[in-house]
Amino acid sequence: MEPGSAVSAVRSQRVLCGEKILPAVIVIKEGKIHSVLPDSEASAHVAGKVLDVGDSLIMPGIVDSHVHVNEPGRTDWEGYWTATRAAAAGGITTIADMPLNTIPPTTTLRNFNEKLCAATGQCFVDTAFWGGVIPGNQMELKPMCQAGVAGFKCFLIHSGVEEFPHVTDADLHAAMKQLQGTNSVLLFHAEQELSHPVAEKGDPQEYSTFLKSRPDIMELEAIHTVIEFCLQYQVRCHIVHLSSAEPLELIRAAKQAGAPLTVETTHHYLNLSAEDIPGRATQFKCCPPIRGTANQELLWSALKAGDIDMVVSDHSPCTPDLKCLDSGDFTQAWGGISSLQFVLSLFWTSASKRGFSFSDAARLLCEEPARLCRLDNQKGSLIPGHDADLVIWDPEKEFTVKEDNIHHKNKLTPYLDRVLRGMVRFTIVRGQVVYSHGSFSSQPLGKHLLIQNKSTTTV
Repeated sequence: MEPGSAVSAVRSQRVLCGEKILPAVIVIKEGKIHSVLPDSEASAHVAGKVLDVGDSLIMPGIVDSHVHVNEPGRTDWEGYWTATRAAAAGGITTIADMPLNTIPPTTTLRNFNEKLCAATGQCFVDTAFWGGVIPGNQMELKPMCQAGVAGFKCFLIHSGVEEFPHVTDADLHAAMKQLQGTNSVLLFHAEQELSHPVAEKGDPQEYSTFLKSRPDIMELEAIHTVIEFCLQYQVRCHIVHLSSAEPLELIRAAKQAGAPLTVETTHHYLNLSAEDIPGRATQFKCCPPIRGTANQELLWSALKAGDIDMVVSDHSPCTPDLKCLDSGDFTQAWGGISSLQFVLSLFWTSASKRGFSFSDAARLLCEEPARLCRLDNQKGSLIPGHDADLVIWDPEKEFTVKEDNIHHKNKLTPYLDRVLRGMVRFTIVRGQVVYSHGSFSSQPLGKHLLIQNKSTTTV
């Protein structure tokens, strides 16, 4: 099946049907899943192009709700064309683009429209957009809601870019009052500066020096703040990229107390460990930092228990010079990790060793991120009426990450030369093949996803 082709049905001996893996045929009409039929019953109901993928596994397309595309303004870091091709190569059918690292940031209605223009005609997968909360922009939030942003993100600490300043408690009160009753969600980068900051003592070329400068208590204190606001205003709140296991007890208690709170972690916190990061290897730097192995195992346990709701990439690339590769200085390097193309394989490589099932993968990588973005009425599940977004992959097949098979604009990633388990064969967006065996559709087939409170439209 050539990239760009529309398919009317897909057959496999392994289709994820709820909790079970069964031989089935997914029938597609007008870009939607029409039915999922047992293979033995399908022949009478299928006409047109049928893609038979043998025993490759069919799952819902991955929804990555935390991606920094950086266009417009920092397109040399990444752009829609390269980011969404990388996403398609990794089985991702929907991304949600973060509001910062672009110039201008998505903090006003005008800026949001500028971002939509920049993305038009460039997206190989469907794309939703987050807005941003910064000091003084509270009157822009409802107009951006009405225009279709999925929700909003704010920082409780310096964001790393001057045009997206962090918020104070007063800013949060103003924003929460605007968001009450909108059904929107406020995402928090949950780290706070300490009243007595940890001095950066030690060799800046050693990862341990950077790690000590961002201790767990910075996340713990910030999450205290998030929970207080969440309970007071009953506005949906979401903690992005949880790296520390220490706040998990607090998070559990808040959910039990009725806080409308969700939490994500990322593939780098689940796959990389502080003990294994070499000196000068600044490609491993991100904020919050990658912590130790014992902490990592607690994150995996929290995923199994449901205390962490989803796993996302937080794909945050930059140009190689900003990683300070020459000096190897962790304190000065840009904090962000590139991983968008490899999220399914990264997750499965580690999760399969810990007893996670394919239905767990679908819940954590597809269903819950779609729900966060208010796209769960059309994305994230293989059920009739949903978009025919599919990833078709071989979970047992291994491959090695090499520069020449990376589709991100900048190839620097801590996963270079890593052997991963789970190779994507096809990615299908709304019934159209956007990726097949290393090749892409000749034209971008993705759409913008504009969320209007409880309904969604595409343009």
